[in-house]
Amino acid sequence: MSTVLDKPPALGPVLLAGAVRSLRKRPSPGAPYPRTRLVLRDARADGSRLSAYSRLCAFPAPAAALPLPYPHVLAFPPAMRLLGARDFPLPLPGLVHTSIEAVRHASLPVSGSYELTVYVSGLAPHRRGTEATVVTEARLAGELVWESRSTYLSRHRTAGEGTPPSPPKAASPLPCLEEWEVPGNLGRAYASASGDRNPIHLTALTARLFGFRRAIAHGMWTAARCLAAYGEVPDGSLVRVEFRAPVPLPGVVRYGSEGRGFELRGPGGRLHLSGTVGEAP
Repeated sequence: MSTVLDKPPALGPVLLAGAVRSLRKRPSPGAPYPRTRLVLRDARADGSRLSAYSRLCAFPAPAAALPLPYPHVLAFPPAMRLLGARDFPLPLPGLVHTSIEAVRHASLPVSGSYELTVYVSGLAPHRRGTEATVVTEARLAGELVWESRSTYLSRHRTAGEGTPPSPPKAASPLPCLEEWEVPGNLGRAYASASGDRNPIHLTALTARLFGFRRAIAHGMWTAARCLAAYGEVPDGSLVRVEFRAPVPLPGVVRYGSEGRGFELRGPGGRLHLSGTVGEAP
C-alpha cells in the first residue's frame, strides 16, 4: 500500500510524536512492521541547506548536480515519519545507522523535482539488538535515478541471536591520504543542514541517555565526507558503507583509500567506517 504525501512532513512534530510513541515499544526482530510505502512528490533541494551540507562535507559548491548521498537527506523527513509511526516496532530515539548501499543511476540535477519512495523491507536480529532495513528510491520524470538500502540498529538486550562468528583478523589500514579535525559542534551543524536531530549527535548530555559517553558524528556525515575525498563515482556504481564504530566529538580522524576501497580511522587505528565503490548488481 502506498501513501502519497503532498509535502515533506514537519520534522519537529514527527520526531516528537515518534519519541512519545517509543516509550511503549518493546523491540524484537520478530515483531510485525509496516508495509506502507510513503511517496513524496516534488521533493526539491533547498539552496541554503544544500550549501551548508556541501560545505560541511567538503563537496564542491555551487554545483550543477546533487552530491551522491544527498537524496538520503531529501528522503529523511518521510523516512522519519515511517520509523516514528505507531506501527513501527523499534523506538525512534537512539536508532543507530549501521550501513548504507546506494546506486546513482543518472545525474541528479540540483533543480530537479524528485519523487521519493521510502519503505521498510524487513527486520533482522543483531548481536546488539534488532536491525531494520529501509529502502529509498528517487525518480526524476518517472525514471529511477537513485536508490539506497540503509540498516538501522535499535540496541537492546538479546538472547544471543544474530551474533556472528568470530570476525576475521582486521585488515591492514589503507594508505592514509588526509587527516581531519572533527569539531565538537559538528553534530549540531550537520543536524541543521540535514534535519537529522537524533539526540546521540547533539550534546554529551543527550548522547548519554542512549549509552554514549560523548556525542557522536552522524554516520551519513562520515560517509559523505569520505565520498567527497574519494572523488568521482561513475553512474551505476554500487557504493557500500559500513559504520563500524562511532566517531566521538570532538576528535581527529584519518581518511585512507586505495583502489576502490576507502576507510576512516581514529587514534590507535580504530576503524570507524569502511567503504567500497563497485559494480551494481
